[in-house]
Amino acid sequence: MTASNNLTKQPLLIKRALIGAVIGLAIILFFVLGVNNPKPEWGQYWMVRPIIVTPIVVALAGASTYFLDSLRYQGGAKRIIAYVLTGLIYLFGLWFGTIAGLAGTLWD
Repeated sequence: MTASNNLTKQPLLIKRALIGAVIGLAIILFFVLGVNNPKPEWGQYWMVRPIIVTPIVVALAGASTYFLDSLRYQGGAKRIIAYVLTGLIYLFGLWFGTIAGLAGTLWD
């Protein structure tokens, strides 16, 4: 693989991670901003943890789809497996990121 070919693939990984992070941030903001009266035991800055943790976890899940591209380009059953794995990994990352971010606050 040449250096120029390697440089063109790098932004694709970053793009997928950023797309995952933005989707994770949008979903967690939907939950966090919907709380009008937070419990006093959560603390004053309870929103910081979910807003940081969830997008990071979902970005990692989004970036992991980049590594399944080699299966997707092989065609046939491997292509279907790659799409199914991509969806499952992303949904698991979204679920786990939401739980990890909201643990101790909205997720009791």
